[in-house]
Amino acid sequence: MDSDYLAVLAPAAGLFDVAFPNLGDTLHTMGMRVRHASGSMTLFGTNDLPVLSLPGGGVLIGYLFGQDGMPISDSAKFSEHANPAQTRKHILETCWGSYLIIQPDAHAPEAFTITRAPSTAGNLPCIYSIQAGSGFLTSDISLAIRAGLYRKQIDWDFIAHRLTYPGIKTQRCGFVDLVELLPGCSLSVSGSEIAARQAWTPWDFVRPDQRYRHRREAADHIRHAVSMAVRAWTHADRSILLELSGGLDSSIVAACLRDSHARVICCNLTTSVPGVDERHYAHLMARQLDVKLHTERLDIDRARFDFAPSPDSVAPGMGALQHAIDEIMESAAERHGADAYYSGGGGDSVFCYLRTAAPAADAFRASGFRAAWAASRDLSKLHQCTLWKAGRLTIAKLRRPPTSPYHDDATFLAPGTANVSPEAHPWFAAPKHALPGDRERLFDLAGNQLFQGQASRGARRPLRFPLLSQPVMEACLRAPSWMWIADGKNRALARAAFSDVLPPDVVNRQSKATYMSYLGAVYEKNKHHIADFLLSGRLQSQRLLDARAIHDFVARPLPPRDQTFLRMFDLCMVENWVRHQP
Repeated sequence: MDSDYLAVLAPAAGLFDVAFPNLGDTLHTMGMRVRHASGSMTLFGTNDLPVLSLPGGGVLIGYLFGQDGMPISDSAKFSEHANPAQTRKHILETCWGSYLIIQPDAHAPEAFTITRAPSTAGNLPCIYSIQAGSGFLTSDISLAIRAGLYRKQIDWDFIAHRLTYPGIKTQRCGFVDLVELLPGCSLSVSGSEIAARQAWTPWDFVRPDQRYRHRREAADHIRHAVSMAVRAWTHADRSILLELSGGLDSSIVAACLRDSHARVICCNLTTSVPGVDERHYAHLMARQLDVKLHTERLDIDRARFDFAPSPDSVAPGMGALQHAIDEIMESAAERHGADAYYSGGGGDSVFCYLRTAAPAADAFRASGFRAAWAASRDLSKLHQCTLWKAGRLTIAKLRRPPTSPYHDDATFLAPGTANVSPEAHPWFAAPKHALPGDRERLFDLAGNQLFQGQASRGARRPLRFPLLSQPVMEACLRAPSWMWIADGKNRALARAAFSDVLPPDVVNRQSKATYMSYLGAVYEKNKHHIADFLLSGRLQSQRLLDARAIHDFVARPLPPRDQTFLRMFDLCMVENWVRHQP
């Protein structure tokens, strides 16, 4: 990968060779070399790892862009900010990208501050294990393991938490003494003292003083931010495999790639069962780009539950569907010679695709009855219900206590397993008077950080999610939730922003593809294998599963529209991951 790194912390400055003898030689054989050294930290990276020196002995690794979307490669831009805190603040507020900032303390050579970019649009994770001031930070845990710096040991408390709260991303990993620095957070290391804190928060951009006042203003800013971000990423990639579903989000990414200097290959998936065939819309978009649409078939037999996770995986993340798609896209990228994958993933969250009455409730809280009445009209059109029903749902939303981001699921778990306290994500700390819709969309946005572990193809070439870029998130968050359902359309501002560069059928489309029929067919074909896989595995040996509940569910016909079987897939994903660990 072009962004692999391993930063090693010695117990004290000048003791690297004593604490880690022969480590440099070992890493050299792995294609890593010293890219930066400061105090007690030595940074190893690939030859292609972008490295930018910062004032005071600091360094930034990864991709950094200015507000105009142009890459920043000259450290002179930061010469005015000699203070490390000022440099960090300047980068967070006026730049963006996929990066990690490492800054030493001028007064204590063993002290450092590490800051990760706010977005997951790029491909630069930060996994660390630091004890008593010694340890490492890395983009790929397999590097630390091969270098002899870490040995895997499953954290079963984390596994119990993951089973109980499957939709929550936390800083904990699936291995003991291994932690992830989450996007937008800073880590302070000073001897045995380690502390993580938020350096950037999305809540700053939904404040009343930050909101757009007019829809046209919002659409214009969103258009600029998305177009700039997508084009900026093409400075890093010469040949792109665009995963073009035909939906609104991936079509917007496609529209922004038009006339870019990168070669674009459009790839679309179909299945043998209904629900996923969007070739009509994808063809329209590919034709607008003047490129061929390559179609790949996702057969039921491709879905597997027992496969080897990527060596860099630090937590369960890839299920049967993701694995099947991953294999297809990897094969297509190899065949077409693509340097990177681009996806519209995260678009629903960024473009505020809420399915509740929260937008109308927000309008009432922010602007009163008249705004709420107008939003309720839009809500009734969107959900094809009466205005009175939309009004009742809005009142109910206003009366209920704030929605919790914690949704536990004890289905098929052994009694007692679900007695696990949820771990908070930094973005769950909502301000006291946060609007219902803002709470829902920011909690949903945090869930997108789970994408990072769901596709092993991202370990072989970068997997970009341009819609999750920092400028896009900030521009979209400034648009209040009720603007996103204007005229009874979901993601209304995104449609308005790009209406002139998308085919009318795509702009006006309200339906969305679903893999539900495909997954249902996979379950029906494999349900007995699934039960055997779970009940003969490591989760069962740890007494985490309810064997009788699993047997009973598999023995019964699947009721129409019952999606409980998806929980079985989630359990299989976790089981498969732990089976492939020591």
